[in-house]
Amino acid sequence: MELIKQCMAIGVGGFIGALSRYGVARVIDQWVKTFPLGTLVVNVSGCFVLGFFMAMMGERASETVRLGVAVGFVGAYTTFSTLMYDSSALLGRGEVYKAGLNIVASLVLGFVAVRLGAGCVGMLRIGGRLG
Repeated sequence: MELIKQCMAIGVGGFIGALSRYGVARVIDQWVKTFPLGTLVVNVSGCFVLGFFMAMMGERASETVRLGVAVGFVGAYTTFSTLMYDSSALLGRGEVYKAGLNIVASLVLGFVAVRLGAGCVGMLRIGGRLG
């Protein structure tokens, strides 16, 4: 029964994450047509959410909740394969600089976002807002 609950949590989280990814990327990509900024924003914000959630909840959340958020929602929301596809398309059009920028920015900003997400939890705890 526990496995069924965990699979359902992953499925619901994945459904919400996938729709969120589509919505965020679509809105951003309507503004910027020459660079896959929507994918970059989704990847960086997904890293922040994962860092924040794991630092905030960590071991306090049930395995089912952790799976629903980290594997389901964030797993469906972030778009590493799309990042690589977009970068390959840029490279295929001869836009080597943009392809490299997309990969490096996603990796560096994603790492920074995970650290910031976790750091926000630490600051909230110090400020007395979290127990």
